[in-house]
Order: sequence, then structure tokens, then C-alpha cells
Amino acid sequence: MMDASHNMNDTQYEFSQFLTRELKSGSAIDSWLFVSSPWPICTILAAYLTFVFEIGPRLMKKREPINIKYIMLVYNLMQIVFNSTVLIYLLATPGVPNYIWNHSCHPDRSGAKNHIIYQFHSSSWYFSVSKIIDLLDTVFFVLRKKQSHISFLHVYHHVNMVITCFLHLRFIKSENAVYGTIVNSFVHVVMYSYYFLTVLGPNMQKYLWWKKYLTRIQIVQFLFGISYCVSLFAFNCTFPKSFIAYILADVAVFLFLFVKFYKKTYKRREKI
Repeated sequence: MMDASHNMNDTQYEFSQFLTRELKSGSAIDSWLFVSSPWPICTILAAYLTFVFEIGPRLMKKREPINIKYIMLVYNLMQIVFNSTVLIYLLATPGVPNYIWNHSCHPDRSGAKNHIIYQFHSSSWYFSVSKIIDLLDTVFFVLRKKQSHISFLHVYHHVNMVITCFLHLRFIKSENAVYGTIVNSFVHVVMYSYYFLTVLGPNMQKYLWWKKYLTRIQIVQFLFGISYCVSLFAFNCTFPKSFIAYILADVAVFLFLFVKFYKKTYKRREKI
């Protein structure tokens, strides 16, 4: 009995030490909007899923598709500006590019770069807000009666990104996230630029030959994410190992789903 109790105490101690190493809390970040409590995020996602799968389709069942062309133009333009601002905020701030280059493996824990690390967390918050705004993509599909566009990949991607961003800011607060923020913000600038052009009408179709390359860019970003996560393990870098393992698995799922979508969408067209 004493051995069992001793082993249990050791296990509890190791688990406690693991949580201390991996999780960060009690900082000013924990008081930020959408970070201080999980309930706003849970409420938003519950409302999103309910509208997309229940209320929205029922509401539109006997109605014609709603013309929201100008709303979508403003929305896509806003997304381009928002994601571009995040990119500029990170890459044009003095000291940030140099820190990103020199500390991709081992963050500076001396305290001398605290202002830069705060910039990273701040940009992560703006990035997480953009993921919440992204949910409107699906809402627009419903209002335009494009229910066929609402695939498992589409919904999983949007919901997963909101949850992952919340978990990172609330419990992890890793500087490593800045690399994903930069790459994904760039991809979204390209993606929403494409969407903006499509909304302009049929006259723009001849300029949209690069649609499949947009999907390729998304796939490349996942390959980059997997390579970066693997390198963090390979070079024994300083980072929250449990979270990077989660991101590695998560990005691998995204890669699989996007490659499957690419083959289904574009390979089939090439055969026709």
C-alpha cells in the first residue's frame, strides 16, 4: 500500500511539474477579451454551428438566395487589410525580424526582449480575432444558399482555428506561434484577394486562373508548419512540447484534408 501511495504521489508530482513547465497563466494576457474566459468562444461557436446547420438552412429553405455582393466586397477587403496589418505589425516593428531570425529555436528569457515578446502575444490576439471573423465565410454560404460548399473540411477548419487560438493564448503563450501567424496571415491576404475578385462578377473570371495555385499555397503552408514542428523536436528547442505535438498532429490532419480536396477538385477537372 505504501509503495502504491508513493508511486501515486510521484505521478502527481511529475504531472504537476509538467503543467508548470508547459502551461502559463496569471499574466496580463489572461484578462484580454476572448482569453479571460472560455464562455464567449463557446457561445460564438455554438451559435455558429446552430445557425450553419439548423437555423440558417431552415430560414433559407423557401427563400431565394440573398444578394450580399457589396457586404462580401467590404468583408473581403476588410480581411485583406486586417491580415496585412498583422503582417506589417510583426515584420516592420524594429527588432522583431531580428528576433524571429535569431530565436526561432530558443526564445530570449533574459527579459531584455519582453517588449518584443509582448508584440508576439498581441499579434496572436489579433490573429485569433481574425479567426472568429472568418466564421462569417460560412454564414455567407448559408445566406447565398451555397450549402454544398459547407464541407466537413470547411467547418472543421474554422472551428478548430478558433479553439486552437484560444487555447494558445490562455494556456501556452509560446513565442513559436508567431511563425504560424506570419505564414497564415500572408496566405489569408492572398486568399481574400482572390475572394474579393470573384465577388466582382463574371468579367473577372479570366483573371482567376490561379485558383488551384491558391490551394497549393495553403498546402505549402501546412508542409512548412510540419517541418517547423519537427525541427523543434529534432534540435531540442525550447518550447511547450505538448502544444507543438498537438499542432503537429493538427496540421497533419489539415494537410491530409486539403490534399484530398485538391485531388478531388482539380484532378477530376483535368480528366474531364
